[in-house]
Amino acid sequence: MPYSLAIFDLDGTLADSFPWFLRTINDVADRFGFRRVADEDIEGLRHASSREILARLEVPLWKLPAIARHARRLKAEAAAEISLFAGVETMLRTLADNGVQLALVTSDSEANAREKLGDSAALIAHFDCAASLFGKPAKFRRVIRRAGVDPDKVIAIGDEVRDIEAARAVGIACGAVSWGYAAPAALQALAPDHMFEHMGDIAETLCGNVGWISEA
Repeated sequence: MPYSLAIFDLDGTLADSFPWFLRTINDVADRFGFRRVADEDIEGLRHASSREILARLEVPLWKLPAIARHARRLKAEAAAEISLFAGVETMLRTLADNGVQLALVTSDSEANAREKLGDSAALIAHFDCAASLFGKPAKFRRVIRRAGVDPDKVIAIGDEVRDIEAARAVGIACGAVSWGYAAPAALQALAPDHMFEHMGDIAETLCGNVGWISEA
């Protein structure tokens, strides 16, 4: 088995929150005084890095902590609107049943994450949640230490450019999903170790031929 630990992102990777984000972003923009997102802006933003997105939307960096707190509160209120992608529960259980430790790293709160995951939260051995001044690399390092595995046995799976960048900063493998926030072409341009087109691809890649049965 190539990997002993799989670290997942939440929004856009396991949880289908992009529609909620599009419905909410302009209310947040009005509240915190950054540029609204027009329909014609969306595809361009999906090809941009996190830094480029902040620059294009003219988000004041000093407001980011307050924006993050507000977004977490809105997500908690909208929990019923945000579901897991089809196949997530089976994929996570397949990995766990085949000896892969599971971790979740997200800027959302652990309470929000557990609510979104539902019964699948019990499969996650390590949570590292909430915003961090040091970003995802620091969270990845903490999770790897807690899991007690070698970095060459770890893969981080996410849907954004920053997920790939964070994995490489820590020296672990990276997998990118095609169904999240970032455009697949933007992710492929960074040549992740694995590009997942379908939820079932994750279990097949990490566990081999294990009789995957899709929930889709």
